[in-house]
Amino acid sequence: MKLPSLEKLQIENKKVLVRADLDFEPDGENLRFKALIPTLDYLKEKKAEIILIGHRGRPASAEELRRGKPQEFEKQFSLIPFKEIFEKWKVEVLENLRFNPGEEANAENFAQELAAKGEVFINEAFAASHREHASIVSLPKFLPHAAGFHFMEEVKNLSQILEGTQRPVLLIVSGIKEDKLKYTEDFKRIADKILIGGRLPDYIHDASPLRKDEKFIVANLVADKEDITVHSVEVFEKEISRAGTIMISGPLGKFEEEGHKQGTKRVFEAVAGTGAFKVAAGGDTLAAVKLLDLETKFSWLSVGGGASLEFLAEGTLPGIEALTG
Repeated sequence: MKLPSLEKLQIENKKVLVRADLDFEPDGENLRFKALIPTLDYLKEKKAEIILIGHRGRPASAEELRRGKPQEFEKQFSLIPFKEIFEKWKVEVLENLRFNPGEEANAENFAQELAAKGEVFINEAFAASHREHASIVSLPKFLPHAAGFHFMEEVKNLSQILEGTQRPVLLIVSGIKEDKLKYTEDFKRIADKILIGGRLPDYIHDASPLRKDEKFIVANLVADKEDITVHSVEVFEKEISRAGTIMISGPLGKFEEEGHKQGTKRVFEAVAGTGAFKVAAGGDTLAAVKLLDLETKFSWLSVGGGASLEFLAEGTLPGIEALTG
């Protein structure tokens, strides 16, 4: 996949708009913050003027704003607190893009307004690049552009799963978001086995084709549905031991509680202990990896949750197409 390289852009002494992933609490330890550092360091070295743009949370939908819902400036969604953690790079941080209905509506006039603030555009928001929003897909039309360093690494590492150079390929799809199940048919094309845990088994009825397809193993849940059963953990561990490539998307249960931690702990530790190429993807997944002190045991930690899954399902993302089109 030929993404335009940041190193081939003329950025010296220019105003550079960086679409960052700022959907987190503003602290210097967050992995999404750390993912930005190589690109910011490079831009600073080139004496570029850095202008960060991004979103945080969902202050109001574009549809609600079009219907006349008053726009409230909610402190919890403001990007102003981020100025302090980016002080080292002397960046300008623009306010939450989603305060403007043009962002989620993918309005070209809003993209043009953003473009007028800079001379070059860098997409360093892989985790938001599955969304057809103005700052992701329309903004690159109006400025010379490239992918940030971390964005390039996300594509490189997730492509290894798509290519399946180390087989068998095992996907562990878990967590609480039912919409992950919409990718099951696409995952069949790339994976040898797909393990389904977390709350997802509760959404799969007994007559579902997934329960009869040999590529899928659907976990059983404990009585309160907050973890998978010990038997399911053992079945998962056996499949993990055979795999050459593994991706985990979502914890196996409510791992924050000691009484529901077992499934996540055993499965994540089983993955971490293999010699496979192994990826953990998404916010809740990375939180579990950190809690279990396994951050150095994975081949790649992807900050993209939905974006990583869509990339595997489609082989691309709207944000990638916007950079390469």
